[in-house]
Amino acid sequence: MKKFIVLWSVLVLTSSNLIAHDMFLKLRSYIVEPNTKVTLALYNGTFDKSENVITRDRMIDVSVVGPINQRNRINKNQWRDGWYESLLDLDLKSSGTHLIGVSTEARIIELSAEDFNGYLKHDGILDVLEARKKSGEINQPAKELYSKHVKTVIQVGAKRTESFNINLGYPIEIILSQNPYTLKKGDELGFQVLRDGKPVLNQLVYASYAGFHEHADEGSHVETATMRTNSKGFGKVKISENGEWYLRLIHMVKSDKEEIDYESNWATFTFQIR
Repeated sequence: MKKFIVLWSVLVLTSSNLIAHDMFLKLRSYIVEPNTKVTLALYNGTFDKSENVITRDRMIDVSVVGPINQRNRINKNQWRDGWYESLLDLDLKSSGTHLIGVSTEARIIELSAEDFNGYLKHDGILDVLEARKKSGEINQPAKELYSKHVKTVIQVGAKRTESFNINLGYPIEIILSQNPYTLKKGDELGFQVLRDGKPVLNQLVYASYAGFHEHADEGSHVETATMRTNSKGFGKVKISENGEWYLRLIHMVKSDKEEIDYESNWATFTFQIR
């Protein structure tokens, strides 16, 4: 069964012009009134289109943190399948900012040198690509252990609360420095990247908003903003438009595990600006 999953992942990656699957938590609206029932969609693909549902066995954690910072873990069997996305119905009663997170288990994918290099370029994992060139490994295939950890914030009513910056303890995590629902177009949003609770310096982070999607001639992503974290893992992005936004990153390192070449942890954070 594991061999089948790996082979299927390779076929999806290579047959989609080397588009690796980012994961995002999305809603029709991230700003709602108290006592509203919302449907959370888990996209696995791009910000605009999900390619497949996520099976429940892949979900290690599903958490909702409410306005008083109380963490509630959601039974993963509460999810249901849409056409190509996983759906979770939530009844948000209390006024305040709500944080939702999903963390998936690690899986293995094996790619040829050409496919792996193309994926690194397309998804902006440029430091690893450059390191492969310098070390003479550019023509070597790669076996990668990867997992994904995604978050979003929903604003319920007018009351802004501090749950937006809760650390859920995921292997890689984006922590916002400001509540995005206090910001407007033209403001800057700060954030910090943590790996196992420690700041990640010089991490490439990408940001963009719904409706903006371009590719460079060589096939790599073009997004609204590209930045690197500083020595304490902090970065910031200017909010250039209203709408649905995301931050995304892929933290990849050489692995010391047997028969694994690289380990990657993917993170995204979605929110809305009005």
